[in-house]
Amino acid sequence: MKMDYAKKIGLPVCNAAYGPNGVAEYTVMLMLLCIRHYKAALWRMQVNDYSLGGLYGRELKNLTVGILGTGRIGTQVAQILSGFGCRVLGYDVYQGKASQWLTYTDLDTVYRESDIITVHLNLNEKTRHMINRESIQKMKPGVILINCARGALMDTDALIEGIEQKKLGGLGLDCFEHEEGIYHQNRRDDIISNRSMAYLRQFPNVVMTQHMAFFTDAAVYDMVRCGVEGILSVLETGNYETLL
Repeated sequence: MKMDYAKKIGLPVCNAAYGPNGVAEYTVMLMLLCIRHYKAALWRMQVNDYSLGGLYGRELKNLTVGILGTGRIGTQVAQILSGFGCRVLGYDVYQGKASQWLTYTDLDTVYRESDIITVHLNLNEKTRHMINRESIQKMKPGVILINCARGALMDTDALIEGIEQKKLGGLGLDCFEHEEGIYHQNRRDDIISNRSMAYLRQFPNVVMTQHMAFFTDAAVYDMVRCGVEGILSVLETGNYETLL
C-alpha cells in the first residue's frame, strides 16, 4: 500500500540491503544454543549450580536440518551447515544454488524428517502463520524451530501449545509476532502488555533475542552505503538497483 502510494505521487523508493552472513551465522548460533541447552545452563551458573542433569545435548552433525526459504540468507545457512556435516533439506518454490549444500524436497518431507527447522521466508498473506498447529503436528516430536526472519511466520499460540505439550523440543526466536513497539527500545521501567511474549520466554528451552541477527558491523556498513548510493543514483539517473 505504501509503495503504491509512493508510485502514485512520483516518490522514488530504494532499498538498503545488506549481506546474508550475519543473519545466517546468528541462525546457526541459535540452533547450537538450543541443542546444547545453553539457557538452562546459564541460569544455573547465576546461582552457582554446576550440575549436569537435564543438560544432555545433541551434536549438529547427527541431525537433519530443514530450511524453509532458500534465498540469500537460507542459502548461506545451508553453506555454513555443510561444514558441520549434518543432513540439510530445503523447501522453496524457486530452487537455486542452495542445491550445492542441501537436498530440495517437498514441504511435508521437511516437516516429517527434520530435527531442526529454520524459516527464511518473506512475510506475506501466503506465508503468515505458515508454522501453525497443523504444520507442527506434521513434525517430529522434539523438533526445534528457529526464526530469524519475521515473527508472524509463526503462530504464537501454536508455539506455546507445542512447548507446553512437549511436541516442540525448543525454540530459537530472534523475532516475535507483535514485537512492534517493544523490540529495539528500552522498556525496562514499563509494563509490557504482550502476555504471550512474557509467557513464552520463561520456558527453559526457549531462547529469545531482540531482533538483532542483522546487527553487525558489516551489515550496518552495507545499509548505510546502499542508502547513500540509492539517494545519489535517484538524483542522478532517476532509478537505483542494489549492488549487493
